[in-house]
Amino acid sequence: MPLTTYTAGQVLTAASLNANFSFAAGNGMSLISATTIGTTVSSVTVSSAFSSTYDNYQIVVSGGAPSGAGTNLELTLGATATGYYSQLNYATYNNTPAAAGVANTTKFTYAGSGYSGGLAMSCFVGSPNLAKATVVGAPLMSDGFGGNFNGILQNATQYTAFTITSSNGTLTGGTIYVYGYQKA
Repeated sequence: MPLTTYTAGQVLTAASLNANFSFAAGNGMSLISATTIGTTVSSVTVSSAFSSTYDNYQIVVSGGAPSGAGTNLELTLGATATGYYSQLNYATYNNTPAAAGVANTTKFTYAGSGYSGGLAMSCFVGSPNLAKATVVGAPLMSDGFGGNFNGILQNATQYTAFTITSSNGTLTGGTIYVYGYQKA
């Protein structure tokens, strides 16, 4: 439903204003959960993250710190431990391009990163609770390079949970936010 446009002198009804507010409020993201990362943990599972309420999600991790340099934040959906395909296109900050791809692995390996300033993840997750393939996409930042990550998990599993794992060492502190994209 489009927004109602008003003209000078027109009477504004409560129903019309409420419809405009509902339309505007329904076009964005809704916070589903905020999970605090513990102290020196190698992984964090977020349960009840995905449901039929939303088709697409954004996972955001901020704050905290990795125990070591060069840490990737890896993403596993539910208990699925096979069938992950992904690609990372990146460049070092002195402009040397590179790429890395993996096929049929146990997780999405570059969904976020740990760097000297903390933990960083802003990962789009498409269709995790639908009976179709799940896709992901995320920018990736680190102390030495920046790039773009994308991947697909081609099964019909309807996921409700995910796990973020440190590729090496542990994670301490920070928060994992899960947002659902409003349906139009």
